[in-house]
Amino acid sequence: MESYVPAIRFVKPAPAQPASTRAGTSPALRRRLSLDAGPGLENKETDMLRKAAFAHDWYPGEPQTLASTIRSYLGEQGHAHKALGLLCPHAGYIYSGHVAGAVYGRTLVPATVIALGVNHRSLGARVALMGSGSWETPLGTVPIDEKAARLLRHACGLVKEDDIAHLREHSLELQVPFLQYRNPQVEIVPVLLQHLAYEECEEVGRAVAETFGRAEKEILIVASSDMTHFETQKTAEKKDRLAIDRILALDPRGLYTTVHRERISMCGIIPATVMLVACTQLGAKEARLVRYATSGDVSGDYSSVVGYAGVMVL
Repeated sequence: MESYVPAIRFVKPAPAQPASTRAGTSPALRRRLSLDAGPGLENKETDMLRKAAFAHDWYPGEPQTLASTIRSYLGEQGHAHKALGLLCPHAGYIYSGHVAGAVYGRTLVPATVIALGVNHRSLGARVALMGSGSWETPLGTVPIDEKAARLLRHACGLVKEDDIAHLREHSLELQVPFLQYRNPQVEIVPVLLQHLAYEECEEVGRAVAETFGRAEKEILIVASSDMTHFETQKTAEKKDRLAIDRILALDPRGLYTTVHRERISMCGIIPATVMLVACTQLGAKEARLVRYATSGDVSGDYSSVVGYAGVMVL
């Protein structure tokens, strides 16, 4: 059901990593492995640096070009709101950047963002947290909020520290430039999610909400997801509306059930469900659809599209 490529783009999956690089490795071993893992991770003394893997391909790699591109997607921002959660797409910027930008342009980005992404390659832990170090993009370096990451890990036994899972995954990397453009001081807590049962989504979502409370600071929860993949425009719009209606109703169980029952190829159903659980736990009052579009709006091919939805949860 899940597909990790944006319309008309294909990225060859990274080779499978040996079992020794997967979840449960010690910090020292992870640091050593990072030196052999290719260009994605570097060890700067004791801190892990996650290098940009998709710049120059899925989004501009030159800093000034990237900044101007994001600025154009943000558009006329007007009054920005505090939000509990966001749903943002993660295709190449040419296809979905305007949808993500519409959401980020209306959102105040606080000091810490818990970023929930799709683990498209199912590499490593089922709930894979990068708990220390930083992420690099063409706009600079974004630190990980290590205190919040530690609180999240302690709040839920499903959460495992796993740097390697993040090595060649795009679903969070596509969010980070928007976050740092909106708040150059932002810190992140990056979490990649494989498929989970609904009860496990609730467990992780409650832990995210608990982290929000214990961190004693404002935290934004961002769920990264595209919607229907590679169906006609008419079918994609119909199916995506079913999922979006459940999001707007603040109904995480209904979203999870609807996507599975209707066979909606929403790759980030797990991040979206976890985000909604956390937001409802935190007292969310409403959700707003900011923008919906498909890849056909850019490519002109409506016979096989990918859907993109941008949602704010307040």
